[in-house]
Amino acid sequence: MEAYRATPFTPSGLTPPVGFLRRSVSIGSLKGKRARSVSSALPTRPGLTSSQPCTLCDFMDYLVHVERSAENLQFFLWYRDYERRFAAATTADLSLAPEWTQEMEDGIIARLKKEHADKIRRASKDARANFGGADIEKGNDKRNGSEMVADKYHQLATRAFASAGVKDPLRIQPFRKEVDRIIANYIMDGAPRQLNLSEQEQKTVLQALSYTTHPSAFRVLVRLVEATLREQAHPNFIRWSVCNGNPLRLTFALVLGVATVLAGVAVAVILTLSGAGRGYRALAAIAWVAGFATVMAAHKGMCLILHGLHHRHIRPWELFDSEPREDDRDGDPIDAASRRSLDRSGSHGSYEDEPWVIRYRKRHMLRKIFDREVRIEEPALRRIQDTIIARSLLFALICAAILTAVFVAVPSGGFF
Repeated sequence: MEAYRATPFTPSGLTPPVGFLRRSVSIGSLKGKRARSVSSALPTRPGLTSSQPCTLCDFMDYLVHVERSAENLQFFLWYRDYERRFAAATTADLSLAPEWTQEMEDGIIARLKKEHADKIRRASKDARANFGGADIEKGNDKRNGSEMVADKYHQLATRAFASAGVKDPLRIQPFRKEVDRIIANYIMDGAPRQLNLSEQEQKTVLQALSYTTHPSAFRVLVRLVEATLREQAHPNFIRWSVCNGNPLRLTFALVLGVATVLAGVAVAVILTLSGAGRGYRALAAIAWVAGFATVMAAHKGMCLILHGLHHRHIRPWELFDSEPREDDRDGDPIDAASRRSLDRSGSHGSYEDEPWVIRYRKRHMLRKIFDREVRIEEPALRRIQDTIIARSLLFALICAAILTAVFVAVPSGGFF
């Protein structure tokens, strides 16, 4: 997948080796609706604020539970950690993993384009010959679990290399077993967390990984993943984070706002039909302002009452989360985010079997409407919300002024 852009992204504990940007970027410009304007304010590399609800763990939770496509961020976090560990390694076998240069990559891409038609036919034959069945033969292997898992990843990686038409790499290269695992989980066809790669991109990466385990071999993948995260996933996350209430609360606020507007209309009609002075009809404007502001804010995903308290509803997965979020802040946020996604999402990145799903579905409607709240700590996000509320109030004032002018201009009925 591809890159993303963040807001003031400088999470506490986000250490420089992980490769996240340390400078802070304001998300004030994220108020625009266009993805491009949102993305332009974000750093070159993913980084997240240390304040709720815009932390790295919050972003991971959003990708797991809302977009259901966390594989991009999972791969990106792994890559940054792998890059750091590779640079810190001092073993002699590092000489067996030379850098994959841009010239080498360009040469592979040019060759793949030139021989595209012939490659497709040959790859199809190789795939049928090498893959055979979908499952790996289990046999009666007496080896321990870790060896069997490593061997499984090795077999899958070998099949991926064969399908790409490249030779099996040198097995004594550093981190080769880990690279095999990444190929099996993220790169090869049918991988549980397969990245959204074109055939050419997949073959380019496999060509590079058959040559070296140097982090530069993942250059194509990292560019794609960073682009997706930067241009799509993170702007969507910010827009989603602006909403401070759950769907039931927002529906409740919308209905309440409409009812308040109708109540104001009823009051204005009664005062118009009565013998009361015209000035009294302006009292209905109070209900109209409150009602229209509530409706407009709910339409934008916000509850006026929650905003007044600078609160938001606890997310469903946070309600029954056995891992305290405070613990995430004490350690490395990269490890925390990876743990919260990789450990809880399973090999296929699905959360449907988690206990909180069933428990939340059984939760009473009133409890969902008036669910637990937590304070919004990110000031830049609150400024965006302030702008939305200000526009809602302006819209409400305009509507109330128009309706008030109409009812005040109507002659009194004098019926009672």
